[in-house]
Amino acid sequence: MSHVAETAQSPQSSTSPASPASLPWVTRLVSMDTVSRNPNLGLIETVRDELRAAGIDATLTHGKGGKWANLFATIPAHDGDTNGGVVLSGHTDVVPVDGQQWDSDPFKPEIRGDKLYGRGTCDMKGFIGAALTLVPDMQRAKLAKPIHFALSFDEEVGCVGAPLLIADLIKRGVKPDGCIVGEPTGMRPIIAHKGINAYQCCVRGQAAHSSLTPKGLNAIEYAARLICYIRDMADRFREQGPFDELYDVPFSTAQTSTIAGGNAINTVPAECQFQFEFRNLPTLDPEQIFARIDTYARETLLPKMLREHPSAAIEITKIAAAPGLDSSEQAAITQLVRALTADQDKRKVAYGTEAGLFSNAGIPSIVCGPGDIQQAHKANEFVELEQLVACERFLRKFIHSMSVEAA
Repeated sequence: MSHVAETAQSPQSSTSPASPASLPWVTRLVSMDTVSRNPNLGLIETVRDELRAAGIDATLTHGKGGKWANLFATIPAHDGDTNGGVVLSGHTDVVPVDGQQWDSDPFKPEIRGDKLYGRGTCDMKGFIGAALTLVPDMQRAKLAKPIHFALSFDEEVGCVGAPLLIADLIKRGVKPDGCIVGEPTGMRPIIAHKGINAYQCCVRGQAAHSSLTPKGLNAIEYAARLICYIRDMADRFREQGPFDELYDVPFSTAQTSTIAGGNAINTVPAECQFQFEFRNLPTLDPEQIFARIDTYARETLLPKMLREHPSAAIEITKIAAAPGLDSSEQAAITQLVRALTADQDKRKVAYGTEAGLFSNAGIPSIVCGPGDIQQAHKANEFVELEQLVACERFLRKFIHSMSVEAA
């Protein structure tokens, strides 16, 4: 893999005191447009081929017609053991740049001052690039336990890819001891995050001329009642809790995100569609939260609608869901990352990651990676070069901690 650093193109840059060894890999990854709507297979196959050239086998799990894929690879322990060990996990997709005003091409990474700009530099190709850069170090180390790579697709649209990867691990009997998800945290350990649950709702009524409203069924008005119910639920979360003050937003949240319906001002709208989400504290059961919304729709709203017109319907479909994370302080992976970062502060975040999925599969997980989440998803996304250096430093300590010498 070391030859990658020699052949990859460096970004346009000005001189900076920070000199991350991972720049060639990071810029190579950022240069690949893996916005979620686009296939990521090219990136995955590039990584697979580089690993293969270094003598490391990788397993791909495909989705969405074979053009999207996850990758799982293992660098075995010195005795060839592939059991246990720690996963370094990252998603390869990025959010769109549509409608954003960038000062440079988002897929041509550029160094300005002490920052590397480009889509995915922060979220989260910086971490992936740093980890891939240190593969030769991992191979040279006399590992007591294996180190695994898990690269996923479509995290940004609801953690679509990772469940396929995890299901394949379970099927093959692969059970790592822990997982580090390298989302941007400023290289500070995050022990918990909220769950994410997103839904599409379609309210079906009956069209009619607006002068004959009793002969129709107004889908927008009934959708509005359900939307208001969701807002009332959000208000109760905010006012009554439960609360966890370690979060920046210390309660569960809910909101309606998009809405569309109707076709003319003088027509009773026959259909209204909207999307809503809620982000729950990991101590709350998301299925119970959804059940309250669903029950109100089926048992309160729908009977009223059916009395107005027999064709009435409310259809709610889950778009995506990712469980929350609530890491144990006693877990070995938590203690390891705390030791490597010399950071004992307890931090919890409102945004979600794939760590909850790994944790739910019995793989204790923690979140720690370079960059600031406030830079993610924006125009002129960037990662500070010093953050990449700090990530490399962390990973070198991690590699040593996994070696026979440290054991």
